[in-house]
Amino acid sequence: MFIIRQATLEDATTLFKLAKMVHFINLPADLDIIRNRILLSRKSFADQVESPRDRQFMFVMEDTETGNVIGTSSIISSISWPGRPHTFLQVRRREHYSEDLQEGHVHVTLQLGTDETGPTEIGGLILSPVYRGHRAKIGAQLSLVRFHFLGLYRHYFNERIIAEMMGALTPDSSNSLWEYLGRKFINLNYSEADRFCQQSKEFITSLFPHEELYVTMLPAEARNLIGKVGDETKPAKAMLERLGFRYKGHIDPFDGGPYLEASAGDIELVNQTTAGTLAEPAGSYPEQGFVSGMTEHGYRAVWTNYATDGDRVSVPPDVSEALSFQTGQSVGVTPLKMSASDGRSTGAGEQISPEKTAS
Repeated sequence: MFIIRQATLEDATTLFKLAKMVHFINLPADLDIIRNRILLSRKSFADQVESPRDRQFMFVMEDTETGNVIGTSSIISSISWPGRPHTFLQVRRREHYSEDLQEGHVHVTLQLGTDETGPTEIGGLILSPVYRGHRAKIGAQLSLVRFHFLGLYRHYFNERIIAEMMGALTPDSSNSLWEYLGRKFINLNYSEADRFCQQSKEFITSLFPHEELYVTMLPAEARNLIGKVGDETKPAKAMLERLGFRYKGHIDPFDGGPYLEASAGDIELVNQTTAGTLAEPAGSYPEQGFVSGMTEHGYRAVWTNYATDGDRVSVPPDVSEALSFQTGQSVGVTPLKMSASDGRSTGAGEQISPEKTAS
């Protein structure tokens, strides 16, 4: 059985190892940063954060047969606020026409933008390569559980949800757009800049030009990265687009990957999530989806068969035991049947690391 639970400090070393498996800064391969995020996540699940905007929820997936943690994902309540902006590059098309020459051109421009309205972000998705393409579609589970959680705790999150998709990297884990554009103004290599961004974004707004930049001046290999994702990220992008996420012309200043955006109220998984009470085991379990609840060990969730009778929810006894559920406790439910297309959309590439964590 695979269960999804909140991360604990005991998971830090395993998460550190997972972080080192990827070639970019998703979950930073820094044990101190990981531990600090887990501590903040623990406070967030317990609703003990000092400021609501600091909420960050880190999930891990555990294989109950081995006891091993095999993946992680996260959801961040607010990635910006006044004085701490979210940064992006706005992509525009500019038309120029000469009457004398009877000739015109369409140019793409980039301009640094900031957002202090506090959108929520999903990100930090990593799955151990050993579990790629698993028949249980565990990559999808680890990704979609965040929308189940969001549906249960809407008051923790912004209505606007964004996901930063990873742009294409070179074999040495660099990025051509950064080398030809960003590094001209910020003297850091791609990994250094993205890593420093984990601590502060002041250097971006201070050093990067705020004027429109014509990408015509860049070589083709850099221009072709604007708003594009690497091959390993295409399945994740497709899955989010099926959920209702759309590209609205905002890209990452470092690698050119697109930001996808959706309104929480337009995401079917969020709207279908309800709260109920755990009942005694039933004779059959005709429904399928996420069931979750808070236990003495923290938040627990599982994709399972279940039965409902009004607001009463029954799950198989082995599920209750694995999650430490108690009859009568409050549980959340999201109906979700994984189709064959869901399986394809969470293929090997997506399951490693399709999303970055921008905070």
